[in-house]
Amino acid sequence: MDLTVTNLTLADVSQAIRKELEEFFAEKKLAENSKKDEIGGINLAIEITGLAKPTIYGLVSERKLPHSKRGKKLYFSRQELTDWLKQGKRKTNAEIAIEAANYGQKEKEAFQATNQKKRFPKG
Repeated sequence: MDLTVTNLTLADVSQAIRKELEEFFAEKKLAENSKKDEIGGINLAIEITGLAKPTIYGLVSERKLPHSKRGKKLYFSRQELTDWLKQGKRKTNAEIAIEAANYGQKEKEAFQATNQKKRFPKG
């Protein structure tokens, strides 16, 4: 795109920049989506999981790793493998402590609500 800067107003420059940015981010989003849905073989699984080839084959045989099979060839989805990895996320000690504190509070509130119902029967 060739522009003559001397004849442009501030609004024209702003509009041109906005258009270029919209195109840039649209292309970037398209590229990310196509990579997100990528299907590949064992090398894709190795790249995403960081596991060794024999480990991947073992998990596939135990049906613990998401995959597809056509004939003798295995196929893996980038998105499915990413989701599988996220399922194995372990909570930090801080997350566990917060969850425990919230659990105790919910139990206490439920207990108090039950006792209040017994003290003041309807009727």
